Amino acid sequence: MSAAPPTVLELPVSRATDLELASCEHPWLVRQLWTRHAVGIVGGVPKSCKSWLGLDLAVSVASGTPCLGRFAVVDPGTTLVYLAEDALPLVRGRIDGLCLHRGLSLASLDLLVITAPSLRLDLAADQARLRATVARRKPRLLVLDPLVRLHRLDENSSADVSALLGFLRELQREHEVAIVLVHHMSKRRRADLGQSLRGSGDLHAWTDDSAYLTHRNGSDRLVLVTEHRSAPAPRPVELQLVSRADGSATHLEIVGDAPHDDGSDPAPQAPALTDRILATLRGARRPLPRGELRETLRSNNQRLGDALAGLERKGLVEHTDRGWTPGGVGHAGA
Repeated sequence: MSAAPPTVLELPVSRATDLELASCEHPWLVRQLWTRHAVGIVGGVPKSCKSWLGLDLAVSVASGTPCLGRFAVVDPGTTLVYLAEDALPLVRGRIDGLCLHRGLSLASLDLLVITAPSLRLDLAADQARLRATVARRKPRLLVLDPLVRLHRLDENSSADVSALLGFLRELQREHEVAIVLVHHMSKRRRADLGQSLRGSGDLHAWTDDSAYLTHRNGSDRLVLVTEHRSAPAPRPVELQLVSRADGSATHLEIVGDAPHDDGSDPAPQAPALTDRILATLRGARRPLPRGELRETLRSNNQRLGDALAGLERKGLVEHTDRGWTPGGVGHAGA
């Protein structure tokens, strides 16, 4: 008597009308730099401070402080990093310096460092360990640096690379974690920087967000160019790795917006929404309800809510029963 055929489970489906609508506001993790739950690459030629930018993103998300001093963190939380090329004391020193620059307490920083001597994303056992770590720690952001030390595959093989990237995409979707993969670019620069990434073209196709670092005219300054699959990118900015006179507090610092291709200066940018909120509240003689604040600033309601929540976490604004006030004002007269 033949055995009954095994039951095959159907794929989950939904009526189109029951699908959740996308928000008209871009779901940022770090405004203008990295969208929430995105996978992508921080790319650059050797010695272009890729690891510094990856750590700056990590410290920013873990602390809720602006990345590079400009780009606001919308959704702060636990951050998990693995730096395969740096000894742990060096990793500690770099994070110490970033905290010193920002006035942060390292002890209170929600930043976790994977201390395993090796991590191979092409091995099933290591994939399982990383998946279990992410499941337990529930990070907002995972930084893996650099790709070349995370596998022993042929980077030019589309089949090999796509399998590795497929695992990372599954990890992102399963745990709603943003993933930053630090990777090298070839020295031969192309107009499309994503095509300059070393190895298979699948790397560029895989990314939701990317941040590329290139040297400016052979100087010690860097140009940061970002790309997003579903959001507009900010103007490129010039960066420089700087320290205090005693060599401490080393960090990347924005030294200006990058000039146009013709060498002309960029147009001035409008103040950030957070700056406009603070200026409006400080200039008001009374608490301002959110609706009035929205009308005054002509801001999208969701974006305004995200900005107010971020400012409230930092103690820069307070919410009373009469409306919003600058931080430290308290509830007098409410």
